[in-house]
Amino acid sequence: METYTLIILLLAATLRVASPLILAALGGLFSERSGVIALGLEGMMLAAAFASAAVSAVSGSAWLGLAAGIAVACLLALLLAFACVTHGGNQVVAAIAVNIMVAGLGPTLALSWFEQGGQTPSLESPAQRFLPLAWPWAKQIRAVPVPGMIYSDVLGGHNLLVYVAWALVPLSAWVLYRTRFGLRLRAVGENPTAVDTAGLSVARLRYQGVLISGALCGVAGTYLATAASSGFVRDMTAGKGYLALAALIFGKWKPLPTFGACLLFAFANALADRLQGVPLPLVGIVPVQFIQALPYVLTVLLLAGFVGEAVAPKAIGVSYSKER
Repeated sequence: METYTLIILLLAATLRVASPLILAALGGLFSERSGVIALGLEGMMLAAAFASAAVSAVSGSAWLGLAAGIAVACLLALLLAFACVTHGGNQVVAAIAVNIMVAGLGPTLALSWFEQGGQTPSLESPAQRFLPLAWPWAKQIRAVPVPGMIYSDVLGGHNLLVYVAWALVPLSAWVLYRTRFGLRLRAVGENPTAVDTAGLSVARLRYQGVLISGALCGVAGTYLATAASSGFVRDMTAGKGYLALAALIFGKWKPLPTFGACLLFAFANALADRLQGVPLPLVGIVPVQFIQALPYVLTVLLLAGFVGEAVAPKAIGVSYSKER
């Protein structure tokens, strides 16, 4: 029974940890399918986390915090698109610059505005956070472990943003593969010259892809600050933007495989949290530093040896202008 309970708790934690990875990876999917490298996921998530926590703390509304997180992430997405699409700047350099800027600017503003050591005030009111949703009869059904705990802890008991992340996976697949916009977005990432010849605006489509990426990163950052945590702290994304990008590559730029990769990385993260301080047979207690590095080591191993041939969109990272 203890093993069953541990498995249920591990699965529930996996779904929660996977949610920001799913949101950011889907955002990167739209950006890279349009031909713009999505290295800025980390910075947009971190900026959204700060903005949402700050606005939620001041206004007392998690929904206003969500709106602020999406707005700030979209502004950064516009900045990246302006530098890379309009002016043809180096996409890698621009994204890294945004990540570095946000990593320093967020704690600096938090220190200046709230004077709490570079973090926002703790979100203690229920209205300031996205709390877990109670499913009907969850407490009663939980008394029957086998179906009950699956219903109450794995399927239920999550906050709204977790369910939004799940729902966006099939929605993203439908948009990319079943709509005219998705066809055009994928085309501009493969052959922007053909798209331009057809009378469509390459810049407009790429702006749209990057903006969708910003909006989804805004939701992901808001989740970290107002759902998974109760406020903003320095570097709270902890590389999740880069993990999301790795999941996107591991999933070969397709929504469903990317979703599976996010679940795999999240499972490693949840397992690492469970293993901290737990003695293992023939090994004993594993150092905390090794346990914390487990998800990132798994990421490197998977990308190095198990991805196979991952073919990126042909025009990714390549600026386009009509003069060419």
